[in-house]
Amino acid sequence: MAESLIGLDIGGTKCAVIYGVTDGGDLTIIDRRGFPTETHLGLNHTLEAIYRNIDLTINTHNLNPEEIKAIGISCGGPLDSKTGVVMSPPNLPGWDNTPVVRLLTDRYNIRTGIQNDANACALAEWKFGAGRGTENMIFMTFGTGLGAGLIINGRLYAGTNDMAGEVGHIRLSRFGPVGYGKAGSWEGFCSGGGIAQLARTMIMEKFQMGESVSFCKSPADLNSITAWIVAEAAMNGDELALRIYRISGQYLGKGLSVLIDILNPEMIVIGSIFTRSKELLEPYAMEVIGKEALFHSGNVCRIVPAQLGEDLGDYAALSVAANL
Repeated sequence: MAESLIGLDIGGTKCAVIYGVTDGGDLTIIDRRGFPTETHLGLNHTLEAIYRNIDLTINTHNLNPEEIKAIGISCGGPLDSKTGVVMSPPNLPGWDNTPVVRLLTDRYNIRTGIQNDANACALAEWKFGAGRGTENMIFMTFGTGLGAGLIINGRLYAGTNDMAGEVGHIRLSRFGPVGYGKAGSWEGFCSGGGIAQLARTMIMEKFQMGESVSFCKSPADLNSITAWIVAEAAMNGDELALRIYRISGQYLGKGLSVLIDILNPEMIVIGSIFTRSKELLEPYAMEVIGKEALFHSGNVCRIVPAQLGEDLGDYAALSVAANL
């Protein structure tokens, strides 16, 4: 039987209200309304924009609120999924202990739930993407930061206070790029910001030795270096760029080996940068996993790119609703 769902994706820069329908295990996105978060205008301004766009969605599609199964919210943490409270995320100033689930439930009388964005994306890839049919799956963001959502024994595992999956904080080296406030952390080596940091350090070493770099003309250009600029150079055969991605891939393998040994997943789904730059990272990650992970655990675990692409955030919010 088809079920109507509303998804709400809350980000520091922009938000979206999504309308979707599930039927027989498939999810179809019918409509999407994006709008700026405008955090500088305050919490109530953003909440009013959320209400307005939900109202527009319901009215445009002549939806009966009683026939909407649930509203699902995907939002950056920290948050408490059990009480439905958003607790001062760094990208949402002013959202201090905001009971967003209660606010939406009271307004629309529709069952509402919330998960942090990594957990929501894990649900999406598990239910409707690359991890469909698995019982034990890990989803990893590998974007601006590095986080994970854990599906264990066919259920989302969020931990005691929604902090499970913060794998980017694991320190893999005494020295290295800073990620998650920790030098040498996994996020430091495997995130957009971390790859850019690593690149700037290695580019400066080249400049200090009087050598040129094809993708950075001078020290004045260092701050404009991004993971994508390095990836483009690597794809064009630049040796330094290839070395940067080799290092990131090796540390990706080190971290994945830890997760494989501890959680024994059948699949690890990785998004964002890994999806776009798989050929630059995967060979080195798999080489390290072959050496570091327990054979019987590594042998049953597949490492695959996320399948839902640019629509992952939309599927994530709707998946929270579908999982209620």
